[in-house]
Amino acid sequence: MDDDKREKIHEIALTDLHPFKNHPFHVEQDDELRELAKSIADHGVVTPGIVRSKPEGGYELISGHRRKAASELAGVATMPVVIRELDDDAATIIMVDSNQQRENLLPSEKAFAYKMKLEAIKRQAGRPKANSPQVAANFRSDDEIAAQAGISGDTVRRFIRLTNLIPDLLKLVDEKSIAMSPAVELSCLPKKKQEILLDFCRMQQCTPSLSQAVRLKALQQTGKLTELELIKIMSEQKANQRDKLTFRADKFAAYFPKGYTAEQMEKSILRMLAERQQKLKKARDNER
Repeated sequence: MDDDKREKIHEIALTDLHPFKNHPFHVEQDDELRELAKSIADHGVVTPGIVRSKPEGGYELISGHRRKAASELAGVATMPVVIRELDDDAATIIMVDSNQQRENLLPSEKAFAYKMKLEAIKRQAGRPKANSPQVAANFRSDDEIAAQAGISGDTVRRFIRLTNLIPDLLKLVDEKSIAMSPAVELSCLPKKKQEILLDFCRMQQCTPSLSQAVRLKALQQTGKLTELELIKIMSEQKANQRDKLTFRADKFAAYFPKGYTAEQMEKSILRMLAERQQKLKKARDNER
């Protein structure tokens, strides 16, 4: 490449390199980072990062967050970077593309990365005219992202759905306590219902199965998902659980009005459990 066309590499102080706004990828202080730090200490940063200038001074990292963290760990003061003039959308797309091929990405990282890239591509494309070929072909930016990542459009859309989960539920997905399929269903619940579900799961030390998540979503879509119904579904015994817990109605008859049916007793017990759960939640909130 001719010298006038080759991008210049600059050595920039680590203190002048700032993280990308809402960067969705985590930099873990793990063995891989320590190995990278050792390599940088011995050989320096082999691949320069990509940055853009910040109006207030310094540079915003677009690619190279792990390299910067490893350089800090190695005690290096500067890092080689390429400075580019990029708008927000172009910078976002490069940031996502430079990270999405990494191994062991968490579901939450993929979810917010795909969402950020999708929004950037849509802004770049603008609103097409009503009679444009793009509309006629039912162009979908999420399918474009999927093709570039080598996955299906449905997979991208499912990951993006996860961004509707409250942080603590999404953390359970990252920890593999909740599987992807039920997590996607739960993402359709409003945040208040998600909080109730999370509190119940913490109290009972359980997580929703796919069947339970599907039913919760179906009730929510029909406007019938009350707190009582949520607790009732989550209180059901899962098919893969060995221990079975059952109660005989006659053992509880003395605690209810005469003539109460087993179904009425069950509803009352669940209502009391729901009230207890609310009291526990309020107590925890007051302690914060």
